Amino acid sequence: MMDPEVSLLLHCATWRGLRQSQVQVELSERYNRQTDAALERHIEEVWAARVCKEPWLFNGAKFRLHSFHLASPLSQSPAAELSRCTQSFQGSTEEKGSVEPMQVPLLTLRVGLTSYKDYLGTNWSAQVAELRGRGKADFGSSDALLAQPLGVGAIMCTGDKQVVLIRRSQKVAEAGEKLDIPGGHPEPKLVCESLGEEKITINLLQKRPEAVVSELFLSVCAEIRDEVNVPLSSLGEPLLMGVALNHTSAGRPSAEFYVSCSLSSAEVKALYWKGGAEASESTDIVFLSRAEVLGLDRGSPLWSELCPSAKGAVLLYQSVKPGVETKGQQSNAQRSH
Repeated sequence: MMDPEVSLLLHCATWRGLRQSQVQVELSERYNRQTDAALERHIEEVWAARVCKEPWLFNGAKFRLHSFHLASPLSQSPAAELSRCTQSFQGSTEEKGSVEPMQVPLLTLRVGLTSYKDYLGTNWSAQVAELRGRGKADFGSSDALLAQPLGVGAIMCTGDKQVVLIRRSQKVAEAGEKLDIPGGHPEPKLVCESLGEEKITINLLQKRPEAVVSELFLSVCAEIRDEVNVPLSSLGEPLLMGVALNHTSAGRPSAEFYVSCSLSSAEVKALYWKGGAEASESTDIVFLSRAEVLGLDRGSPLWSELCPSAKGAVLLYQSVKPGVETKGQQSNAQRSH
């Protein structure tokens, strides 16, 4: 199913999602965006104009996804170059057909630093097509001059197997009134808590790579807590399904997770309407059964109501199927009775 608003950069279907222990980051200034004086002036102009219209906006450091390396225990294929990242497949001593999660890093995310101001001045710039062309011509990558901040989102599944969607408020910056999943951004400032935003550097983050991975996984649970108003204690371990690209914002990447919740949909709904820390960002909560989500496609009436981040998460959920029994698992369960 092709949708011009979204595509999948990577998926973790082999393992039905990756645990935190199976993900690592490589941090380097090499993974920051490229720039020049003219672009920096443009970014400042865009930022000044936006703040004039929306004085409540504030800048903040974000993680920039440059590329990734994914190892598969089921493939002997050589390294393959992708359009905006490198994915390498490596052999394994595991028996072919085994998909048991290995408690070693299987995915390496190559990460730099960027900011919300840079995001508005590049990915959302009226000159973004020109920036992509210059990036390709000068640096060999159409993303080289773009901020590409890494977002997070969650397919959250309740105890009675309902998937949570929220309707975005008209007040949010993107995709107002569209249906979305809970999500946001991992925050570098939470890895360097004692420092101000302007003092956060790659050199400091390089000393705490495990804390960066932890923030990536913790941030998605924090977003669920703040947007849906459910306690963290009700949430299961996040599983990384993969990374989707939002082409309405020049291919901005978002890491999409599966998170189970022990509460029923009725309990979640009651908590949502009590209002959480970010209640103003949405106006309604919607529940779909897992079967409905697995069956969604571009022909579904609901598809056009989904914002790009939700579409990307749904596509990853359909590919990875975390928390969904496969036919093999069902057969094994029947044989055990």
